[in-house]
Amino acid sequence: MGGCSCAGDGKFEGLSAAYRRALVAVIAINGAMFFVEMGAGVFAGSQALKADALDFLGDTATYALTLAVIGRPLAWRAGAALVKGASLGLMGLWVLATTAYQVLVLGVPQAPVMGAVAALALAANALSVLLLLRYREGDANVRSVWLCSRNDAIGNAAVIIAAVGVWATDSAWPDLAVAGVMASLFLWSSAQVVRQATEELRQDRTRAVAAE
Repeated sequence: MGGCSCAGDGKFEGLSAAYRRALVAVIAINGAMFFVEMGAGVFAGSQALKADALDFLGDTATYALTLAVIGRPLAWRAGAALVKGASLGLMGLWVLATTAYQVLVLGVPQAPVMGAVAALALAANALSVLLLLRYREGDANVRSVWLCSRNDAIGNAAVIIAAVGVWATDSAWPDLAVAGVMASLFLWSSAQVVRQATEELRQDRTRAVAAE
C-alpha cells in the first residue's frame, strides 16, 4: 500500500493521501444522506429510516474525527477511537429507546417512501464501502471507519427488507424489528472499537514505561 505508514504492530494508521481523499469523499456523502434520510423518516413515520439516518450522522462525525487525528500519536488515535466507540453505543441505546416508544404509539410507516430512500442510501453507502474497502484493516481509528461503513450498508439493506415487510403486512412491526437489529449492530460495533482502542492504549503505556 504505497505511501502508507504503519503502527508498531504493522497496522495501517491512515497516513496516505489516497486514504485522506477517500475520507473527504465519504464525509460529504454521509453528511448529505443524513439530511435526506432523516427528513424522509419523519415524513414516512419510519423508525428504521430514522435509525439509519442517525447512523449516517454518526459516520460523518466518525470520518471527520478520524481525519483530524491521522498522524497523531497512538494515544490520540486510540482516544479518538474510544470516543467513536462510545458514540456508536449511544446511538444503539437511542434507537432502542425510540423503538420502544414507537411500539407504544404504533403507527404504520409509508412503505414506498421507506423502500425508495433506503435504495438511495444503499447506493451511497455502496460507493463509500468501495472507496474504503482497501483500508478495512488498521488501527482502532481506521477500523472504526470500516465498521461504520459496513453498518450503513447492512442497515440500508435491512430497511429495504423492512419496507417490504411493512407493505406485505400493513404493520409497523417489520420496521420496528429492523430498528432493533440495527441498534444491536451499533452496540456490537461499539464494543469492538472500544476493546481494540483500549488494548492500543495499554500497549502505548507499556512502550512508554519501557522507554523510561
